[in-house]
Amino acid sequence: MLSMKDDESRVPMTNADVLIVGGGAAGLACGRRLAECGVSFVILEAADRVGGRLRTDTVDGFRLDRAFPFFLAAATESQRLIDRDALELKPFAQAVLVRFNGRFHRFAANSLWNPIGTVRDKLRLVRFLEHLECDPGETDERLALDLLRWNGRFTPAMIDRFFRPLAGWLFHDRSLAVSSRLFRFAFRPLLAGPVALPAYGMQAIADQLAERLPPGSVRVNATVERVGQREVMLAGDEVLRCRAVIDAARITESQVAVRAATTLFYSAERPPMDEPILLLDGEGRGPVNHLAVLSNMSAAYAPPGRALIAAGVLGEPDEELDRRVRVQLAEWFGAEVPNWKLLGVRRSELPDMTAGTLDPWQRPVRVHPGLYACGMHRDNATLDGALTSGFRAAQAAMEDIHAERT
Repeated sequence: MLSMKDDESRVPMTNADVLIVGGGAAGLACGRRLAECGVSFVILEAADRVGGRLRTDTVDGFRLDRAFPFFLAAATESQRLIDRDALELKPFAQAVLVRFNGRFHRFAANSLWNPIGTVRDKLRLVRFLEHLECDPGETDERLALDLLRWNGRFTPAMIDRFFRPLAGWLFHDRSLAVSSRLFRFAFRPLLAGPVALPAYGMQAIADQLAERLPPGSVRVNATVERVGQREVMLAGDEVLRCRAVIDAARITESQVAVRAATTLFYSAERPPMDEPILLLDGEGRGPVNHLAVLSNMSAAYAPPGRALIAAGVLGEPDEELDRRVRVQLAEWFGAEVPNWKLLGVRRSELPDMTAGTLDPWQRPVRVHPGLYACGMHRDNATLDGALTSGFRAAQAAMEDIHAERT
């Protein structure tokens, strides 16, 4: 076995200046920036295709995304890197249905008469949203809960019934202990809209990024076992040397705290509702935090004559999860739920962004010259954060390579 510590002269240099470990959003954005600047690179992806969290699998004609799917089209870095028209985006309704007191209540910024909060809460929400839009700079770093309680002055009922399940959907965390900076950052594109699905699954985002990379710059089925300064070791003891290694797969950062979520995908003969809308659980008594009928948004998500339902649960899956989810959803939708077919269970994770973790807003991407890291944990727990961190890591690597050459 060739050790990473062995004489460098025994290990040949690759034809690429940079090796990027991981073909998720951050790794693909990193490659995109290097390509723009004419720097050679290879992305090493362990799976059979790129995507990471953006991966979509086809099961019996249904499209199952790795994470509960949604795309904030107004996010800044997404607008720069992604051709939204090519994704054929299918928008969510500009409202949500909140489950409370045994029934669903339609909730939007201008919906005054429902029991989700008081009328004063609804008026405060309009002012709160206006403040978010006109204040792009955030100087304090605290709990999102405190931002809502003290700045928004929302009642506990409004916070518990609306903001907690909304935060669960966005950040995998209903506690509202998430950073106020991240809450603001994610809420702005949520307001600007649309919140949408790519017509053919989240994989379309990854595929679009990959298609714009130079031919031969992505190597799939390449499992990286170790990462070192300017070299990586693949399964089978193959060692590759280069001028810079960018870790976009957390190979060197296994201790990053994360919050997990689980999506259960069900097939049904008919949809439990006809609208392309997000459902939020404002009661907090069952495992399901949010739900959508994805085939109502895009017909390509399910075969003709079938419906695809995605139920989002916070935390890790267990053997009893399907049963507990069906008990809750039977209360919501009635006797047809036991007949739904479970198509798949997908676990996803986001870095834990509890208040305090985003001060400073961005963490360094340069581990040391020759080794760099990118991903949501280096910026923020959104797709935009992953894309931005990839750009930053590419910049840092290019700066160091240029300094060595000159």
